[in-house]
Amino acid sequence: MPADEDSRTPLRLDLALVGFGHVGRRFAGLLHEREARLRRDHALEARIVGIATARHGAAFDARGIDIPRAVRIVEEGGHLDPLHDAASGPVPADGVALAERLRLAAGPRVVVETTLLDVERGQPAIDHVRAGFEAGAHVITTNKGPVAIAYRALRDEAAAARRAFLFEGAVMDGIPIFNLVRHTLPAVAITGFRGVVNSTTNHILTAVEEGRSFEDALAEMKRAGVAEADPWLDVEGWDAAAKTAALANVLMDGDLTPQAVDRTGIGPESAEAAREAMRRGTRVRLVASAERRGAVIEARVAPTELPATDPLAMLRGQANALVLRTDLLGEVAITQLEGGLTQTAYALVSDLVDVRRRL
Repeated sequence: MPADEDSRTPLRLDLALVGFGHVGRRFAGLLHEREARLRRDHALEARIVGIATARHGAAFDARGIDIPRAVRIVEEGGHLDPLHDAASGPVPADGVALAERLRLAAGPRVVVETTLLDVERGQPAIDHVRAGFEAGAHVITTNKGPVAIAYRALRDEAAAARRAFLFEGAVMDGIPIFNLVRHTLPAVAITGFRGVVNSTTNHILTAVEEGRSFEDALAEMKRAGVAEADPWLDVEGWDAAAKTAALANVLMDGDLTPQAVDRTGIGPESAEAAREAMRRGTRVRLVASAERRGAVIEARVAPTELPATDPLAMLRGQANALVLRTDLLGEVAITQLEGGLTQTAYALVSDLVDVRRRL
């Protein structure tokens, strides 16, 4: 621990959670589980003052929301409105209204955006991010849509507002891809990358190698809450395409959207292709890649046959990996052997600590 960190007075951040699904609830749980450590090591206290959902209503209370009760309400299919403090005004109608309500918070404030991916327009997540900036809040998100579709504009708006816009959980859960480059690779240019960045499809491809059916492997990921709410975003390659665009935009100063990524997904027919590759001593993985050619970034997502010795071929189950090509360090690889809900929620904790450091 840095010598000066334990002597600082803890700073309380007031949080508005836009989205309270599996990731949002796990994030709230991690804040409670790591409360003492965050206070001790990072002089950080976090208070959730608002929650907005698409299906369970919303609530705002500047004194803090009763989170255990909020979790019970959502998991039992109820509505959050009874947790709302009427003195603050009417119940927020949506995530934008909740972000605006954060103006009532006295101290530093953060919008935590965990809504579902809209691969076409990035909405309403982009509006949630902008509403956060307009309310004087920092914004952290696990939603890859804003970064994949409107990164340059949102980056510039955050800078103009002097607020943080962080999104470590948008790619590879809590593994520090963006922070790795931002904080530890100064003066290094990323010239390209390739990786396995979708846990659901990697689980399916390794499961069918073992003789299981495509449908059973996909169903397992849906039950585990790992697959997207619309699992065809995974198997058709849209999730990986959005992550590819996000990586290219942030790490390579690109201006891509998911639609600009050459995309081929996997389907039930991929099971036999994967088994046939095994018989040849190779492996099939859904590989996301990008490469700069002059002023153009070419990006692709496709099932790719790899030598069994390739680091990406060795990934099994929900494991992910990304290999960065750099101008000074050659290839740098980072691997996540276990992905899941806690890892994604942890990325929000990591970003929250980053906000505290900036303050």
